[in-house]
Amino acid sequence: MVVRVSGLGRLTQILVIGYAEDQCPEHAYRLAYEVGCEVARRGAVLVTGGLGGVMEAASKGAKDQGGFVVGIIPQEDKGYANPHCDIVISTGMGWARNFITAYSADAVIVVGGGAGTAVEAYVSYFKSKPTVALLGSGGIADRIADTYLDERHLIKVAGESDPKRAVEKAFQMLRNGS
Repeated sequence: MVVRVSGLGRLTQILVIGYAEDQCPEHAYRLAYEVGCEVARRGAVLVTGGLGGVMEAASKGAKDQGGFVVGIIPQEDKGYANPHCDIVISTGMGWARNFITAYSADAVIVVGGGAGTAVEAYVSYFKSKPTVALLGSGGIADRIADTYLDERHLIKVAGESDPKRAVEKAFQMLRNGS
């Protein structure tokens, strides 16, 4: 099933953000893999920061299900991207690339994560992107689930404890325009 953004005629792009390779616990890696699988099963394009950890796990999951993966990396050299990316966008911008990943998303799923993940989540929030935090994955995801990120109440970050339900929730939020 190919999922297109309503009225735009293009494929839905789901951004998965979370722990980098050097801080990614095994349980978060497994959860991200399942999220990637589910994104691909729904016919959406998986977008990540293109490196290791949660980004690599989600990318591998999507590829294992025949999905399409875009990695937007902070380096100039495409060789830094994880091997599961179909397209690598080398920004050469360092961590400022987090703005590009967030702006490229139709919806966002957060799996654990630290400060870099928080930046992406806050940029997504500022742009009112539907965002789902995977409860039990640790880090930023557990802290922001079921909250508004500031007093403006732009969009509530949903919380889900199951990878499949997290992806379902992201698509539901897209359909509902929230």
